Amino acid sequence: MAVATPPYASDALAEETVDAVVIGGGAAGLNGALILARSRRTVVVIDSGSPRNAPADAVHGLLALDGTPPSEILRLGREQVRQYGGRVVLGEVVSAESAAPSADGDLRFTVTLADGRSITARRILVATGLKDVLPEVPGLAEHWGDSVVHCPYCHGWEVRDEPIGVLATGPVSIEHAYLFRQLTEDLTYFTHGTDLDEDSRARFAARGIRVIDTPVTEVVNDADGALAGVRLADGQVVARRVVAVAAQLQARTQGLEGLGLSVQDLPKGRGFASGTAGATEVPGVWVAGNATDLVAQVGASAAAGVLAGADINRMLTIADTDAALQKIAEASPTAATR
Repeated sequence: MAVATPPYASDALAEETVDAVVIGGGAAGLNGALILARSRRTVVVIDSGSPRNAPADAVHGLLALDGTPPSEILRLGREQVRQYGGRVVLGEVVSAESAAPSADGDLRFTVTLADGRSITARRILVATGLKDVLPEVPGLAEHWGDSVVHCPYCHGWEVRDEPIGVLATGPVSIEHAYLFRQLTEDLTYFTHGTDLDEDSRARFAARGIRVIDTPVTEVVNDADGALAGVRLADGQVVARRVVAVAAQLQARTQGLEGLGLSVQDLPKGRGFASGTAGATEVPGVWVAGNATDLVAQVGASAAAGVLAGADINRMLTIADTDAALQKIAEASPTAATR
């Protein structure tokens, strides 16, 4: 489901060791980089150029920026990071791993790109986001982000009052149906081979939600190429203008295996495990945004980037102070104990 953003000028990859490398140029990564750059940290963002929300026309539910195209938010974000001395490099990370520590014992990491270039960093922020794994129904993917939607808060207002079909992927789709029922009175739930207990069927009936158990075989378009409905295994076509699907959410982990980050299974997918402010069990590595919080919208992802960036800076100040004390001790053993 990866869609590339329009090309933009890439900064040069720093040759010296930097304070932090941010892997991922979305809302979480850019906001984390912004906080670090404003703290006078040397920071490089590695951006693959394929954000999850690239197919969407606009970001919604984000205060003051509601309705802004995702590409515009990212453009402004890159501009603001650069304003404070940060760099944004267009590239794909193929490996990231621990390296030999510095002479004073500080952490080091090596990040390598697909073109062979590499960079050394003191700390890493992983903000790679996730990918949506859709059911293998012909025609579904081509409408993704338009008339095939996943989030009632991101897309709900735009599809209100339309005939909506919920294509079930598992138990999470039951709650999905209630959320989309808030937006339309014409809602059909396609179980598509998933279980639906009698209590849920009764509750659906009470809300006027139609249930169809016959499997869906394909998405049907009208003469203009717009989504017109879904075809069932018995040949029947059920007219729908919108299909809501709770896709499985999978953190983008490719190239990061060398960091040894823990991954956890969650009700809606699989993501990196993280603690307070995005800290991981691996010293020197933080995670922010959809890579760890699978359901975070743009605003929440950006906020997570802020928390992670601030925590990285905090830990770097401790490391800097430790190094300064060590330098004094090495220069004059008695001076460090006064």
